[in-house]
Amino acid sequence: MTFYDLLEQVLTLLQRHHRLSYRALKLQFPLLDPACIDAIRDELLFQGVARDAEGQGLIWLGGTSVIPQATVSPQSAPAASATEPSLAAPTVSTTLSSPVTADDGLTVPASGLSAPEAERRQLTVMFCDLVGSTQLSGQLDPEDLRAVVRAYQEAAAEVIQRYEGHIAQYLGDGLLVYFGYPTAHEDDARRAVHTGLGIVEAIATLNTRLVAQYGAQLAVRLGIHTGPVVVGVMGGGGRHEHLALGETPNLAARLQALAPSNAVVISAMTARLVQGAFALEDLGTHALHGVTEPMAVSCVRGLLETPNRDEEFVTAGAPVLVGREEESGLLRRRWEQSKAGLGQVVFVSGEAGIGKSGSPGE
Repeated sequence: MTFYDLLEQVLTLLQRHHRLSYRALKLQFPLLDPACIDAIRDELLFQGVARDAEGQGLIWLGGTSVIPQATVSPQSAPAASATEPSLAAPTVSTTLSSPVTADDGLTVPASGLSAPEAERRQLTVMFCDLVGSTQLSGQLDPEDLRAVVRAYQEAAAEVIQRYEGHIAQYLGDGLLVYFGYPTAHEDDARRAVHTGLGIVEAIATLNTRLVAQYGAQLAVRLGIHTGPVVVGVMGGGGRHEHLALGETPNLAARLQALAPSNAVVISAMTARLVQGAFALEDLGTHALHGVTEPMAVSCVRGLLETPNRDEEFVTAGAPVLVGREEESGLLRRRWEQSKAGLGQVVFVSGEAGIGKSGSPGE
């Protein structure tokens, strides 16, 4: 039996029972060693069909695809054991024709996919807002105002998509954008700053058409901050959104309010992550509403140099493993050993988006 034959049988058991302890897995397949069980767990987590129940077992998170039931006979399914560790209730994904109510009273929408658990991430958050929107609403007919705002949103969204950002919310004439969720990149902070500058350029181009058609000219302000968040499904009453909670989104909004027209303002944390790629003007420290300590703020004036297409999102020029001389030395020693023919494995762990893929010494 190959590894993937075994994996298919485990998948079938997990889909049928929705949860499977590692002890039951060992009893069902007596020849499994711990390394093989770890490989099965990692593969299932990688496929996104299961999650680890704090080292006790696996809980099914798979979709509606049905794995053939003939792979494992009913007699071979492990019997429930009173001595097995208790696992959390499974999260079942299925297609529903109408909303249902779970035992805890939460209404699951008819789309059928129950909400994944919230996760902690490092995110770069960008907040973009129109300047003088109140004055603009008094200047234009509501239908023209809607057309102008739509044109602004579409122009901004095109730039955001180019750098693989995620528009979390349209807040009137504002945009809340995440870089690092749902997909994390090593250079999310740089992508966010590129996006901010790109939006300013896109609005300048758009104004040529808006002035001719509506007699209106737009300007934007953008604030960017990087920090930890907890992101997951929020909402109720049939309306749910994936939102990041924590200080980071609030600080991005505060920074946006500090920005001059058609400018991008970033925090010291974001500035540290993009140094060497952009020309930054130090705006000093500012006391932000609701923040205890004053925050150092910079305004992005543009690119220091135009990167090559192949290097646009490469972070080799950024510091790698700052203050980690011992860890950098370890990686270099392991690299020299592997070049000498001695296979090595190094596990680097950390929050998504902090640059774990950077190479030491570059």
